[in-house]
Amino acid sequence: MDFHLDDDHRMLQDSVREFATNEVAVGAAERDTNAKMTPELLAQLRELGLFGITIPEAYGGAGMGTVASSCVVEEVSKACAGTGVLLSAHTSLCVDPIMTFGTEAQKQSYLPRMASGEMIGCLSLTEPGSGSDAGAATCTAVLKDDGWHITGSKIFVTNGGEAGVMALIAVTDPDEPKRRLSAFIVDMPIDGLRVPKLEKKLGIRCSSTAEFVFEDCVVPKEALLGERGRGMRVALNTLDGGRIGIASQALGIGQACLREATEYAGTRVQFGRPIGKFQAIQSKLADMAVGVEAARMLVYRAAWLKDQGQPYSPPAAMAKLFASEMCSKAANHAVQVFGGYGYCNDYPVERYLRDAKITELYEGTSEIHRLVIGRSLAV
Repeated sequence: MDFHLDDDHRMLQDSVREFATNEVAVGAAERDTNAKMTPELLAQLRELGLFGITIPEAYGGAGMGTVASSCVVEEVSKACAGTGVLLSAHTSLCVDPIMTFGTEAQKQSYLPRMASGEMIGCLSLTEPGSGSDAGAATCTAVLKDDGWHITGSKIFVTNGGEAGVMALIAVTDPDEPKRRLSAFIVDMPIDGLRVPKLEKKLGIRCSSTAEFVFEDCVVPKEALLGERGRGMRVALNTLDGGRIGIASQALGIGQACLREATEYAGTRVQFGRPIGKFQAIQSKLADMAVGVEAARMLVYRAAWLKDQGQPYSPPAAMAKLFASEMCSKAANHAVQVFGGYGYCNDYPVERYLRDAKITELYEGTSEIHRLVIGRSLAV
């Protein structure tokens, strides 16, 4: 068994780590305070080609795969979890379904622009009444002579403020319980689509989270992504990949917590010696280190399985469940190590604590992942 990244992945990891440390981390606190992604950082992400990591070279991307994408999201999330999820959502929630289910014409039209970052992607799935129960969607797409007429609303759309294209799941056949949903590719902006608000959130504040309202929004007939009536398949397949992305984000946050807590424990002196010399602090650091390493094995195993074309749904759920809960625990431990200072924004651990919580919620809650895993065991 080989637990090492190959040369290409190591080079990618090293270059992204350097960029994240020198560029992304520098403005992370300011972006968090302003709750806004900066055009300058987006331009840097484009220049490095980070929007096209998984897109084949034939369409202008790097053609590397899920392990590479996990490396990128992990390293960027160490510096800024909001920036990490921007890349993760673009790749796993919009690029992936187009690559998996799109026609050649759709791929030719969208993937080159998504690889360059000219067009950032998002997934429009969740509705006010259908969170974990994606099948309960009510947003409709009705086929008429001039195209699909979309009416309804979507919430919690990651990248909704920056996106130039979305993968949309809507009801096309309400009387067909197993085939009621279909998927679409929708360009943005477009007549009939409103963005009433961007959510004000506890964490990952520089990542935009939008509400969409469709008011007889007309998209071409050829906007259908995959087969009509197979939208649930598109959604579930996409979420499986998205879970690896969020697990990678959680892994990055967890590592940042361990790094900051370890450095602080080595310099903070109490009772005449660094607090890292006390067993109580060492135990917290040890638990964090074990959690990070265990999460890494789960995350990269799931990513590798996906790249190999092997079944990866339960492994992705395991990786996301463990990594998200690990990073929340690590963030709590980090704040505890810092003591009162950890509760102040003079240090980044309070931001890590706020950022960590969302990883237990989006791309499926921890409860849903336990359900997915339990069902796979056929007990």
